[in-house]
Amino acid sequence: MDIATVIGLLGGAGLVLSAIILGGSAGIFINVPGLLIVVGGSIATAFMKFTMAEVIGSIKVAMKAFLIKVDSPDKIISDMVSYTRIAKKEGLIALEKEKPEDNFAAKALAYLSDGYDEGLISDMLNKDIRLTVQRHTLGQNFFKGIGATAPAFGMIGTLIGLVQMLSNMSDPSSIGPSMAVALLTTLYGAVIANLVCIPIAEKLKFRCDEEQVYKNIIVEGAVAITRGIAPMVLEESLRIFLSPKKREQTLTDKDGDSSGQ
Repeated sequence: MDIATVIGLLGGAGLVLSAIILGGSAGIFINVPGLLIVVGGSIATAFMKFTMAEVIGSIKVAMKAFLIKVDSPDKIISDMVSYTRIAKKEGLIALEKEKPEDNFAAKALAYLSDGYDEGLISDMLNKDIRLTVQRHTLGQNFFKGIGATAPAFGMIGTLIGLVQMLSNMSDPSSIGPSMAVALLTTLYGAVIANLVCIPIAEKLKFRCDEEQVYKNIIVEGAVAITRGIAPMVLEESLRIFLSPKKREQTLTDKDGDSSGQ
């Protein structure tokens, strides 16, 4: 589970709720007509923009922001170098005994042990990456769309509330409820957009980029194995994917292991 996403969402919600409770009665911030306009309107617009299957798929993709944490690149580099050593020592067929937890890595090893050529392996794995990015982009667009429409429906609610208030100025008792609708719908729209939807869309983009780097390492590693590249050369080649700081750290760790031996 990605604890950072959970902490961010709960922390933001907690701060808003604390401000509301400390300022007086929390009940005055609950307005059913306002919620219907903003929440109902945003959901209705989402169904207009996307198909039913895309809406359901986007919700599943959103769970990536909370549940999935991709392994660090240095781990998959270490794994690919290990597979290269096995292929060098025992042949490509020996890779079928390896059972990596990651499905994409397992697929790459299956292609290698089945004897696919370099071009076919590269094409199939890169196609997998493209389709994965396409699915993730759809999920990002779904939440970006709600993040854009929720404040707009908040503004619509504000206008409705103002019209109701101005049309009943002769009745002082109706001014308060109408004004509440006007202000609270803006609040609801801002909270839904800035506390929930836009951060989730940004986290999905981050996860997508992270997963793409992870899979590109596997593709390069698999292609290098078909070419018979030496493990040390492959390791140096794949370390390009690491940040400069991470490269220095792995070198330090490696030197420490060597001196320890």
